[in-house]
Amino acid sequence: MKQSRSDEKFDALKYIESITAEIKAQVGNKKVICALSGGVDSSVAAVLVSRAVPGCLHCVYVDTGLMRLNETQEVREMYESLGLTATYVDAADMFLGVLAGVTDPEQKRKIVGEAFIRVFEAEAKKLDAQHGTIDFLVQGTIYPDVLETEKGQKSHHNVTLPDVMGLELCEPLRLLYKYEVREVGLALGIPENMIMRQPFPGPGLSVRCMGEVTQPKLNLLRRADAILREEIKKAGLTHKIWQCLAVLTDMRTTGIKNEKRVYGHVIAIRAVNSHDTSTAQWYHMPHEVLSVVSKRMTSELNDVVRVVYDVTDKPSATIEWE
Repeated sequence: MKQSRSDEKFDALKYIESITAEIKAQVGNKKVICALSGGVDSSVAAVLVSRAVPGCLHCVYVDTGLMRLNETQEVREMYESLGLTATYVDAADMFLGVLAGVTDPEQKRKIVGEAFIRVFEAEAKKLDAQHGTIDFLVQGTIYPDVLETEKGQKSHHNVTLPDVMGLELCEPLRLLYKYEVREVGLALGIPENMIMRQPFPGPGLSVRCMGEVTQPKLNLLRRADAILREEIKKAGLTHKIWQCLAVLTDMRTTGIKNEKRVYGHVIAIRAVNSHDTSTAQWYHMPHEVLSVVSKRMTSELNDVVRVVYDVTDKPSATIEWE
């Protein structure tokens, strides 16, 4: 894989031609396993590799239990439409187990990263018996992942990997920004509605659930996230916002439910626009949309008593809260 970015103006077709040659040179006729997440980056990486080395790619989607509401089914349908055959692994118990008691965001990311690798190594061994030895792991790592990890801003799960791995990495997007990945995806013929999906972090809801990650907290966050996404879609804002997310904060405040005092959760909403993810500007959400979201969350979610809106740019904040 290439080790440095070019200063030339990005040309998606030219990049596809050059990276296809590099993939062929690296992989040859060996077998490859691809870590599919349902996101734009891993989807584009999978299509690139599948076309570069036909018949060598085996895709694996891991349901970590940290996904959004109904996401796994949506991902299945999306990959079927792309002609990508994937093995689906339910590893929710494993991920929740290794995250139990962990509250530090950096530790969460590193733990999730190692757990992913171990799952893929296990799946590679299963595929060995059916298709021959799996030698490579394809990841949708992109340039901001690498930069933020190297600068110590935030450890990305797909960069802070275990020291000992049984698979060699193949990362065809490692030197691209998100907008460049999207250009490549469109040039490959991937439908625009898939390419323009809002980013979702590799560690999933674990970095939007502050403090310890538990099943009850994840269930609450999924419902809050679903309400937010529904209202953003109704307002026609989905493609006007780079990324919009709900965060279950690690705090409780006094509220009133059924005329009685309760001590409930606080949901934070964050929406930003960005060009390359290195910087981001908070999105000026219409007040009427925020009002509807707040009323729905506090009325439909018994444990939520307060909703706040994040008005911080990146920097000083990162896009995700953890």
